[in-house]
Amino acid sequence: MSTTFRRRVLAGTGALSLALTGAVVGLSGTAQAATKTTPVQMDCVAPPPQAGASGIQPYTITLPDGAKAGDVVPITIDPGASPVIPGFSVTTVNTSKITLAVGSTLQTVVSPPETVTVVAGQPLDPSAFSGTIKIPDGTEGTTVNVALDLSVTDANLGGSVFTTTCTPNPRPSASLGSVAVEALPKDPITTKLTPNSGKAGTPVTVTGANFPAGAVTCSALKGGVATGETGSGTATAAGVATCSITINVDTDQIKIDGAIAPYKDFVFVKDQPGVKNPVDVEVLPGPLAIGPQAGNPAVSFGKVTINGKPQSVVGQFTAMAVQDFRGGTLGWDVSATRTPFLNEVTGHSMTKAQIGIQPTCRVTNADSPSTCSAGAPGAISDTPMKIASQSAGGENLTGGEFEVGGAGMIQLPPFMFADTYQSVVTFSIA
Repeated sequence: MSTTFRRRVLAGTGALSLALTGAVVGLSGTAQAATKTTPVQMDCVAPPPQAGASGIQPYTITLPDGAKAGDVVPITIDPGASPVIPGFSVTTVNTSKITLAVGSTLQTVVSPPETVTVVAGQPLDPSAFSGTIKIPDGTEGTTVNVALDLSVTDANLGGSVFTTTCTPNPRPSASLGSVAVEALPKDPITTKLTPNSGKAGTPVTVTGANFPAGAVTCSALKGGVATGETGSGTATAAGVATCSITINVDTDQIKIDGAIAPYKDFVFVKDQPGVKNPVDVEVLPGPLAIGPQAGNPAVSFGKVTINGKPQSVVGQFTAMAVQDFRGGTLGWDVSATRTPFLNEVTGHSMTKAQIGIQPTCRVTNADSPSTCSAGAPGAISDTPMKIASQSAGGENLTGGEFEVGGAGMIQLPPFMFADTYQSVVTFSIA
């Protein structure tokens, strides 16, 4: 099932390029550093009267050799000599903005301002600088590669900023370095009861995961307190535990001993004397939907005046409601695509335009059995980009009510037709 709605995004003028970064939090602990130098083919566009250039630029990167998912770790970047050869001598204050592909995320490291004496005929060789990157969540037990996605240098000359943009070919580049991410130990859990209800004397098979191989025991609980009924079983070398227990007293949960909460619910059926009168109720599944179906109003990114320099504008996508009333164990993904920036009346277009989003997702109904996760920040294109998701529940109920949105960014080039352009961003759920 797939549900879509469209949102218009109004911008001022110009073609765009984008580099959004994730939030940086909590510096990680120490780890041994590893340094690697990689030659990168760069295609550079320099401001007039400079000419663009292509060539090899060596990048030397120092990274810790290990970290945990979610850690913020130090990085040192030495860009090496640029392929751009200045045609004149001048003293400027330069700032480097290096956008890196850190696993599946884009993150930008910015240098402190550096006073540089440019000499005609000699390549610019920026100084090494340090910053931080975040190891993406969900990368436990993997190796996260760090590659170059974009290099932007702003040269400030007497208050005027001249920007040189260098793009690796291919983009992103080959790996400049990597970080081994620790595998988290998995807690033992109780996964299933078969059956999960019954009268006194009901035998129950209890299964679990992530247990040490060998003998296991299982216990019945009522209100969190052990009833005294126990069972026994074994766990395989793969950590799959199976335990048998017979329930004779009032019980509301059963666990394999050593498992972490929450435990699996058991419905104890008490035999009542008198006349039996069964009552049936059928619960029908509701929809998986994103709304409002009519779409949200246009997002204004304001007005921009052409000044011969790249410019950035930001906006905020109006939050969308996500409802999962299916009553099952399925997950969902919200993705975004967009149309080109056009003015259909004048015929002007921005073929290189991009718009990016830093997604957010939160639960709006406290009774929701599921949580949601925001996707990685990045550029929206005609290829679906994951904005938010809810994981499948396996044996557990999923669903709930959520709110999806995020901050948007547009970057404008130095020159373009002065006009009003529109792109339609479509958010879909499946």
